[in-house]
Formats: sequence, structure tokens, C-alpha cells
Amino acid sequence: MSDLAALETELELVSVSVGEHAEKVATIAIERPDARNALNGQVRTELKEAVAAAEDDDDVRVLVLTGGEGSGAFVAGADVTEFKDRSLVEQREASQRPRVYETVDDASIPVIARINGHALGGGCELAQACDVRIAAEGSKLGQPEINLGLIPGGGGTQRLARLVGEGQAMRLILSGELIDAQEAHEIGLVDEVYDATDLDEAVYDLAESMAEKSPIALEFAMNAVKAGSRMGLEEGLDYEAELFVQLFATTDKDEGIEAFLEKREPEFTGE
Repeated sequence: MSDLAALETELELVSVSVGEHAEKVATIAIERPDARNALNGQVRTELKEAVAAAEDDDDVRVLVLTGGEGSGAFVAGADVTEFKDRSLVEQREASQRPRVYETVDDASIPVIARINGHALGGGCELAQACDVRIAAEGSKLGQPEINLGLIPGGGGTQRLARLVGEGQAMRLILSGELIDAQEAHEIGLVDEVYDATDLDEAVYDLAESMAEKSPIALEFAMNAVKAGSRMGLEEGLDYEAELFVQLFATTDKDEGIEAFLEKREPEFTGE
């Protein structure tokens, strides 16, 4: 049994599976249907534990993050009941990083958001922290915090603008408007949209294609791409070049080149 699968016995509001849909691909699902998978303290803690376990598990190269079936939601948002009597000091403590959003964003393996329902507020921010977002038709996405007299506090004001541009981010954040998956795709918030019956095939075909690659190259490629929005161009180009050079010290590079020249599929080991 993999390390991640073994963890499931300790989790109450999160389920995990490894290899069920594709080899080397793990799925973490939020299982809180009575609250439409809203993020409360326990869910956030369990998600962080599960993502960390997935990173450390040799049987996992790609992670799919989704909402449990039957709730109609990926994550309907933060659990607002936790905000009601929380003081400024208490919220400052709760907002200390790394939060679940940083845990997902900083993961050393690719994370695909399988958006199988509404992704609102903190749920939309969780999806933004993933590397790729694939949504089912009929899903709604948005940042409605402004309707509560708040602003997005899980990275939405930063990641959303980087994904869709400042104008679209302003429109969604300042109005609290919810948009459907198709519009989210048109503005760049969602990468692909599928009918619910085709969602799994699309998500796990992509995950499987990633899992076949060198895990070291996957990690370096993610780091390089993310650097593009966090560094200047010249600094980013230098960073990319350094990562490229470092891969020449790996056996995966040797295997990839040899397999190409021998016209066969490579067998990457992560070394």
C-alpha cells in the first residue's frame, strides 16, 4: 500500500486513491457533502496532509484534486460559519502561510483540478492554485466574498489576475458575479470544459500522459513556467537555463535521449 493510501484511515473529510484511474496518478477528494465541500479548518488540515503525503509517495507522480460526488460542488467556498465570531487576531493567525492554497501551489508534482461542480470563493482560489483546471459543464465559478463585506483572502486577488488579466479579475471580484464553466474557459480561468460524462476521461488521460514523464523534469518544468509570472523576463530566462542544465546530471535525461534514438518508449525512474 502506498503512503498516501495508508493515510486515508486517518482522514475523515478527505478521501484518497492511488492508481484507480491511471498508474502513478492519485486522487484526493473533499468529502463534505452536507456543506457542499466547504473548507473548514479540518478539511484544510486534512488536505494539506494528503497533498504532502502525495508528494512523498513514490507511487504518485500526478495528483488530481476534486470534490466528492453527490455534493454538486468542487468546493462551494470557505465555511462562513467559522468567520462569524472570529476576531482580527484570530483571523490573522488562521491566515498564516503556508495555507492549503500554498501547499497546493508549491507541490512538487503536477496538480490537476477536476472541477466537478461549483468552485466559489475559497473553492475558486483552490482551483487557481492548481496547475491545470478542467471543469464539467454546468459548474459555476467566482469570488463572491464582496457580498459579505470581504475580499478574497486565499490568493484570489493575486492568482486570478495572473490567469485572466486585471480587468476580468476586477469584474469578478468587485461584482461577486458567478460565471459558468464555458465563460470561465473563454477568459482563461478554466483550461478545458467537458460534459460531465466525459470529465473523467479528459482529466485522467491528461494525468496519465504527465505521469509517464520524468518526475524531475515535471518538477523543473512547473517551476520554470511559474517563474514566468513571478520574475522579470531576463531573470526568468536565466532560471530556465539553469534548470535545463541541471537536468543533464540525471539518468532520466540519458534514458529519454536513448529511448528517442532507439525509437522506444522511455522508462523514467526519477533519478
